[in-house]
Amino acid sequence: MGRVLQRMASGIERLTAAVGAAVRWALLAMALLGAANAVLRYASRWIGAGWSSNALVELQWYLFGAVILLGAAHTLRHDAHVRVDVLYERLPRRARTWIDLLGHLVLLLPLSAWMVWISWRPALEAWRRHEMSPDPGGLPRAPIWSVIPLGFALLGLQGIACAIRAAQRLRSDDGDTEGTTP
Repeated sequence: MGRVLQRMASGIERLTAAVGAAVRWALLAMALLGAANAVLRYASRWIGAGWSSNALVELQWYLFGAVILLGAAHTLRHDAHVRVDVLYERLPRRARTWIDLLGHLVLLLPLSAWMVWISWRPALEAWRRHEMSPDPGGLPRAPIWSVIPLGFALLGLQGIACAIRAAQRLRSDDGDTEGTTP
C-alpha cells in the first residue's frame, strides 16, 4: 500500500509541476498584457484612437485570477506559502510533520472539498447561460468561473500528496526525510 500511495503522490506532484509551468507562462502573459494595455491606453490619448478595450483589461484580470488559483497547488508543493508562525519553526522536525499532516487532513482538504462543492454549480450555470461580462466588449465569464473549482481541486490533490509525504516522514526511522521532490 505504501508504494501505491507513493506513486499516487508522485503523480499528483507531476500534475502540480505541469500546472505550475503553465502558470508561469500565464504570469508572463499577464505582465505583458498589462504593459501593452497601458501603452495602448496612453497612445490612444496622443493619437485620438481608442486602442485599449474592456476585453484586454478583463483578460488581464482573468489571468491574474488563474495565476492565483492554479498556482496555489504549486506553491504548496514547494512549501512556499505564507506562514505566520511563532512556534512552528522552533518545534522539532517530527512535531512540525505532525502539524503539517493534521493541517492538511483537518483544514486544507475539507476546505478544498467545500470550495469545489460550492463553486462547481455556478461555473456550470455560467456555461449553460453563456454568461458574459456586463461591460461593453467584455469577455465570457464561464472560463474564469471554472478556474475556481479547478484551482481548489488541484490544491486538494496537492494536499493529499503533502499528507502522504508527511505520513511517510512520520513512518521513517529518523523522520527527517524531506518529502517533496522539486
